[in-house]
Amino acid sequence: MSVVMVTGGVRSGKSAFAEEICRSWGGRVLYVATGGTPRDEEMRARVELHRQRRPHDWGLIEEPLEPQKWLSHPEPYDIVLIDSLSAWVANRVMNVDESDREQFRRLPEELETEWHRLLPCFGRQKTVIVTDETGLGGVALSPMGRLFQETLGRVNQLTARFADEVWMVVSGIPWRLKG
Repeated sequence: MSVVMVTGGVRSGKSAFAEEICRSWGGRVLYVATGGTPRDEEMRARVELHRQRRPHDWGLIEEPLEPQKWLSHPEPYDIVLIDSLSAWVANRVMNVDESDREQFRRLPEELETEWHRLLPCFGRQKTVIVTDETGLGGVALSPMGRLFQETLGRVNQLTARFADEVWMVVSGIPWRLKG
């Protein structure tokens, strides 16, 4: 099948473009929302915007931490849209105890290994994976921010190598990078 990665900066139009890809393919779509529970009004508004934009007949899994659950939906779907890989990584990073240096050191490799095991499973049907591009900004000032950048950078590179197509969305304009 086909795996498409859509990357870009925050508020670049990645999700809307990924949804367009899914609509253009036709078929039953399973939307995998990884954001977790919104903790403030601004995040609630973002989640609501995504909900309103999605077709009502798309399936939905809201799972912020365990990607293996993304594969276990009881209904068959032709297309899986994961939005987003960066939220999954952020959720996992936020569960790390900053004082546990060993856990901090191991997390990037552990998540890369976990994702490496699961990624081929998404190739069984058409899959679109949305993620943020961390390589465009400066180095984060906090240890937690640097852990996020390191981990997401590794997971994104792995995903891009695996994907059949990679797109980068800049100011709402998609650019094909691969495929």
